[in-house]
Amino acid sequence: MALSFKHPLHPAVGAMLALLLAAQAQASSHREAPFITNIPKADATDFYMFRSYEPGRERFVTLIADYVPLQDPYGGPNYFMLDPNALYEIHIDNNGDAKEDLTFQFRFTNTNKDAQFTVGGKKVSIPLVINGGAIDGANAAGTNVRETYAVTVVRGDRRGGTKGAVSNVDGGITFDKPIDNIGRKSIPDYAGYAARHVYEVKIPGCEVPARMFVGQRKDPFVVNLGETFDLVNIKAPAVEFNANAERNARDDLSNKNVTTIAMEVAASCLVAPGGADPVIGGWTTASVRQGRLVNPAPGTGTGASKEGGAWTQVSRLGMPLVNEVVIGLKDKDRFNHSKPSSDAQFADYVTHPTLPMLVETLFGSAGAKAPTNFPRNDLVAAFLTGVKGLNQPAKVTPSEMLRLNTAIAPVAMGKQKRLGVIDGDNAGFPNGRRPGDDVVDIALRVVMGKLCTLSLGCVPADAPAGAIRFTDGAYLDDAAFTMAFPYLKPPLPGSPQQ
Repeated sequence: MALSFKHPLHPAVGAMLALLLAAQAQASSHREAPFITNIPKADATDFYMFRSYEPGRERFVTLIADYVPLQDPYGGPNYFMLDPNALYEIHIDNNGDAKEDLTFQFRFTNTNKDAQFTVGGKKVSIPLVINGGAIDGANAAGTNVRETYAVTVVRGDRRGGTKGAVSNVDGGITFDKPIDNIGRKSIPDYAGYAARHVYEVKIPGCEVPARMFVGQRKDPFVVNLGETFDLVNIKAPAVEFNANAERNARDDLSNKNVTTIAMEVAASCLVAPGGADPVIGGWTTASVRQGRLVNPAPGTGTGASKEGGAWTQVSRLGMPLVNEVVIGLKDKDRFNHSKPSSDAQFADYVTHPTLPMLVETLFGSAGAKAPTNFPRNDLVAAFLTGVKGLNQPAKVTPSEMLRLNTAIAPVAMGKQKRLGVIDGDNAGFPNGRRPGDDVVDIALRVVMGKLCTLSLGCVPADAPAGAIRFTDGAYLDDAAFTMAFPYLKPPLPGSPQQ
């Protein structure tokens, strides 16, 4: 029995579901809450945390936080530099108390080198980010703007914990970020150029050197966005596999880039001291200053605005799709400003979710019946505690974050299963998240009761539609990525000219 998303529907209800599913479809977190649309440079799009599967790096964990959604490759002349007035952070909880025990803080600095041409005997500043000539190394002479960053590791509370600077192998604490992929004439070998910005670094308190990269990458997500907005004008199969429905939809992010913050850290440096519990939790945030004063007459030496006051968190991302299809519209901004330790206020959205009821309202006659177990303990396990025996800490405070059991060995590229745990691959989502995990399809199936068919938090009888292969039709697996850190492919060039 096939489930068609072209089933007749009431226009008002159809529009509501279309908006919900479309929000889900915009990758993990592209423009997911009203306020964050005003400050896209602080908008986290995806967060990944997984055991490194690059050969020889199996004892490491890779952390990837992507920011600045929907980047058009041709977006010059300024392209997509990160905000020097923002604080970008990756947090690790290694004792299950919903509070960060380890935080990596990234701050950026943009320096205008003020390249000039002599025109009619006068030196005149050029309008472009580049000055001409091939660019092949960090801070190349051909660049007009130098973007650098510094990283601080905080142990304990991120505001009052013990701090130390992450340093290069030569002791330097300032790192260059590659400029965005302007085009092949400016940067003939972008992959090679970007690779020169992968740093081996020392993390205070960690004896094993880590690796780090910050720079533009191809957007790692795939989604059939346009048809989803069109009153969910897509088809989804039932229990049997249907290649046409699950593989052949348009990827509306195929021509977009993002900005990646990536670290590869030894698992032994992330787990709690002593290593008794191998499970860690992780999430990424961005914060900006509380106050902004706009300069009515910016000029040389004075910026367009002045920021001040305490840091205020405006973006938060752990588990994918939570703010999109779990949190109600009235609380989306509140969620982005909140900490995992305060997630009890959002519990009803998980234990009594609305999306399954909307799916049943629209497509119940086609077999899409919502799960009947309340509270939804299967979703509590997936989103708030980790799954017992898989990635649940020994002691856990229910809270939303990505959880990874670092004791589970990685699966080599080419052998990973895109549906992760629900397809028998325990190294995949929701045990952490790899780039090739198709979290849209996984989340659709889990919210409609797939875990009940596996007797995880509920029983098969609780999920009449638990075996349906819900999908957006935009196929994703590990073949879309590389085998080595930072795993995401180089960004698309702004100029198609060879």
